[in-house]
Amino acid sequence: METTWMQWYESLQKPGWTPEPVTIGFIWQLLYPLIFFSCSFVFLKAYRKKLPWCVALPFAINLLANLAFTPIQFGFRNLLLASFDISIILVTIVWGMIVIWRYHRWVTVLQVPYLTWVAIATLLQFMITWLNVFSPSLL
Repeated sequence: METTWMQWYESLQKPGWTPEPVTIGFIWQLLYPLIFFSCSFVFLKAYRKKLPWCVALPFAINLLANLAFTPIQFGFRNLLLASFDISIILVTIVWGMIVIWRYHRWVTVLQVPYLTWVAIATLLQFMITWLNVFSPSLL
């Protein structure tokens, strides 16, 4: 019998400071409205030609990478690819914050909680990947 994604996740070696899945879910429930609002604003402004499309590009890449993370991590159960994907998410948040600053600084400020969480989540993902893929017992 195949294990569920939660059973699989629970079976992984994780650092002691790993938040509980319910905490992770709660944080994302707070962040998704901020992400939706800021991305919608940027895309609408770009569509109305009030922002160059190159400003919307990091937001679009970020959104796609964010949407891909869960299927990669929990569907394919691919820790290496999930680590790469979350790196893209982190880089595009910073890139987006930099390019939007000139036009709408409040959008940059709105991204700070998202950046903070993704920085923590990236470190967590790298540590989980290290512990389960590159464990010293495998080297």
